[in-house]
Amino acid sequence: MSQQEWAAQALQSFDAVVGATEGFRSRAGQRRMAEQVAHTFSLAQLGKVEEGPDGEAPPPQRAIAVVQAGTGVGKSLAYSVPAIAMAISRGTRVLISTATVALQEQLVNKDLPALAARMEQPFKFALAKGRGRYVCKLKLERLAGTGEAHSPEEEDLFAEEEASHRAARPRQETEARMKFYATMADVLAKGAWDGDRDSLEVPPESEVWSPVAAESSSCTGKHCPAFSQCTYYDRRKALVAAQVIVANHDLLLSSLGARLLPELDNCLLVVDEAHHLPATALDQFACEADLSRLTWIDRLASRALRIGALVEVEEIADIPNHSARLRAALQDVARLVMDVYGEQLRAPKPAWGGRARPQAPGMPTRARVTGGVLPEALVEPLGQMAHHAEGFLNALRAIAKALRAEIRDKPDEARRLSTLYAQVGALAPRLEGVHATAQLLLQDAPEGAVPAAKWFTLEVEGDFIVVKAHASPILPGNTLRNHLWSAVRGAVLTSATLTSCGQFDFFLREAGLFGDETVTTLEVPSPFDYALQGTLIATETVADPREAQAFTAEMVDALLTDLAMVESGALVLFTSRDQMRQAVDALPTAMRSSVLVQTALPRTQLLARHRERVAHGDPSIIFGMQSFGEGLDLPGALCESLFITKLPFAPPDDPVGESRAEWLRAAGRDPFSELVVPATAIRLAQWVGRAIRTEEDRAHVYCYDKRLVRTSYGQRLLKGLPPFALERRAAG
Repeated sequence: MSQQEWAAQALQSFDAVVGATEGFRSRAGQRRMAEQVAHTFSLAQLGKVEEGPDGEAPPPQRAIAVVQAGTGVGKSLAYSVPAIAMAISRGTRVLISTATVALQEQLVNKDLPALAARMEQPFKFALAKGRGRYVCKLKLERLAGTGEAHSPEEEDLFAEEEASHRAARPRQETEARMKFYATMADVLAKGAWDGDRDSLEVPPESEVWSPVAAESSSCTGKHCPAFSQCTYYDRRKALVAAQVIVANHDLLLSSLGARLLPELDNCLLVVDEAHHLPATALDQFACEADLSRLTWIDRLASRALRIGALVEVEEIADIPNHSARLRAALQDVARLVMDVYGEQLRAPKPAWGGRARPQAPGMPTRARVTGGVLPEALVEPLGQMAHHAEGFLNALRAIAKALRAEIRDKPDEARRLSTLYAQVGALAPRLEGVHATAQLLLQDAPEGAVPAAKWFTLEVEGDFIVVKAHASPILPGNTLRNHLWSAVRGAVLTSATLTSCGQFDFFLREAGLFGDETVTTLEVPSPFDYALQGTLIATETVADPREAQAFTAEMVDALLTDLAMVESGALVLFTSRDQMRQAVDALPTAMRSSVLVQTALPRTQLLARHRERVAHGDPSIIFGMQSFGEGLDLPGALCESLFITKLPFAPPDDPVGESRAEWLRAAGRDPFSELVVPATAIRLAQWVGRAIRTEEDRAHVYCYDKRLVRTSYGQRLLKGLPPFALERRAAG
């Protein structure tokens, strides 16, 4: 088929599905999006590119579409039908990446099964998760008997971190853990549980789950004696057979080059909730190293020497030197960090907009490296740290290779050898983290180039004072361009909020697509009549919102007056816990029974109670923080009033953001205008999007931050919001 025929056929499939769906109305915007998806994927040149007459293969043709689809467009159907139809025609696969587990599960459990029943061409689909969400049967067998991560004769892997917790752990808690692991093993053996953490009736806390997780560093794969019954590899088989795979942004980025997901140069990629992709990229490529708790190095060296000798690996001769020198280098770095930055690290952390506060347990203080230029004293020990970590890692890789060969050649000893592999592998990620952190800390940026963010933290954990080193890229766009888009041939990125202040430019820069000639943008407006369905009420306080104490007091008074008028469902969004606490404390007795506070109940229980109250005709008001500003679907009476207490500017205390702002200022640019305002515009649009969810909804949106209507950047923010009828309300 030609490109035009592929696109036409994919669009025909979309029209057929829409026509076959009872009660479904055709939407012009949805079809326009489907048309763009079909056209984009038809242009992408997948797989191996044929050589030209000169024997050279020309650059493959790429095609990427960035589509903002307003609330109510029906973007999931608009991208899934043409993408799947195109993939079937072209003999390839579709990879859908989302930001949240909730949307993953909605696609796999609801949307795709319904679609498979309606489409003419049959297709299989599967959910892809990180391996750490599945149980390792070998680990579970050991734990079911002891309640600890290893049998009693084995050393504790994480002695320093867990020593105080384990010593203080009541006997009944240890017994409860043993019983829990034994129960897990039993239901797994009986087939009553599939080994997926998320399918447990009550998913366990990370501390309990981590010892049984199927992590790659401790897995021998096909050489494992339990491989034929492995939950994770069973799921991998399902992925191989599926034409549609639903993953998430974390997995998409963490598995680049790992062959877990389809090869990006030979599949069709859909990135849903794409506005989260830049932040996920920064998290994925950041790194840290603990400079204080170091006995794991001795334990790893001891294990590596013992196991390396068993499998006759020559490289173990270097381990004593590398481990000793690595430990010394880490100690030197920690000492020098305290020499240089100790005053900052010991100082109480200033509260944003307030006085300094004492350091709370688990709340680290931080010292950032100005301009990304390390003090000269730190360069040499960090170089030693990187060098000896790399040497140590090379020895571990040789041991792992030899162990896998032994397991393959001696199947009768596979279980014992797999246990040895896990003992070394469980600590290897720490060594890799030390190596990566040292390398990024040592990275110098040429004059005018973008530096990395570099910082150190100090925190108190139990009896330990812990100093850590951190490093991160500061521009997600560069990271995504180099690691993701360089491999992608055809992609569609979509979300309800990709424009900022009415333009795509900010997202394109953040996502690494600005200036890319293969990128097409499309804005599909919501089918809702916002001017008719909603009103934005801008209340102007006397107090400046930057004067936190005075503003919050005045805002709470105005909020309580407006809340007294609520007759059905309402959502109040706060920008800080302190702000929400003051509002809760000020609630009159008669109103308290109507308010559900985010911190008081699990999210699912809180929303269920909210729905019950509204269904019974009672007023119900949710007090929520920023996480409630996205992803909540409260149609109709569930959210007839939305209250935004303050514009959701991100607090300027993130080291990556600080480093980026510093770099922009050094280049004569304005970080507030370039970064803060566009990011706030996207967040505010998400918040406001909670108000109108269907074509029948009617809602009032209240904002108590006068900067929205009184400042030039407020006017920019308004451009990114739905065109509600605007009412301004003066103070008092």
